[in-house]
Amino acid sequence: MPTTSPLDGLRFAFGTLTVIPVRVTRWDREAARGGMLCAPLVGLAVGAAAAGLGLALLFLGAGAPLAAVASASVPAVLTRGLHLDGLADTADGLGSGKPAADALRIMKQSDIGPFGVITLVLVLLAQVTALAHAYDASWARGACAAVVSAALARLALTLAARTGVPAARPEGLGAAVAGVVPVRGAVTAAVVFTVAAAASGALFGPYGVIRTVFAVVLALAAAEALLRHCTRRFGGVTGDVFGGLAETAATTALVVLSLG
Repeated sequence: MPTTSPLDGLRFAFGTLTVIPVRVTRWDREAARGGMLCAPLVGLAVGAAAAGLGLALLFLGAGAPLAAVASASVPAVLTRGLHLDGLADTADGLGSGKPAADALRIMKQSDIGPFGVITLVLVLLAQVTALAHAYDASWARGACAAVVSAALARLALTLAARTGVPAARPEGLGAAVAGVVPVRGAVTAAVVFTVAAAASGALFGPYGVIRTVFAVVLALAAAEALLRHCTRRFGGVTGDVFGGLAETAATTALVVLSLG
């Protein structure tokens, strides 16, 4: 087996989690492991772009609501809406109340059902409202919320790809990355990110540290709860479930980061 370099993991991460034109040279499990461990770095890049657009609009005289809409739009654009689509499909599958095989079939359909539509509307409203409140408090706080939430969304994917979490289908991106990350690696990534997020929160004083750590813990807890529920209902994870986990973590983080 060829040796895996860190660049293989980065290419896999950016090539599968964004629309950035990165040439993915390897699709094996080793490259997938490196890619999922690098997922939070992708989130940092996406979050920086989201924050940059929001700050640019504020500098040009736009209000906090418009800056919030712009910041919330960037992750959707940079993923071609795949995470939002995954969230909607997961909501339809769970909301159907049908056995796993039927629910997975519903999730593969190209249309979006009522559960998916309602979930998308509520999640996007929550994200925009939370970002607007954070930007209104201070430009820096809004920018920080955009970056932290985007990175947290991808960290949730790292944790969901840990050893012991099965794939619901034998094909697709979910099967390609399911169980590739060692538990120790996933925990290490979570600890490193929490420390880095707390450091960013320190820019806003002691309460900022507490708020940011609280956002990390609650976001990962919400994603973990959804992961376990989906694993019970579907028998494992799919690409749609990964998208749902990312949006769940990001939304939870934004709501918490907007408080106070």
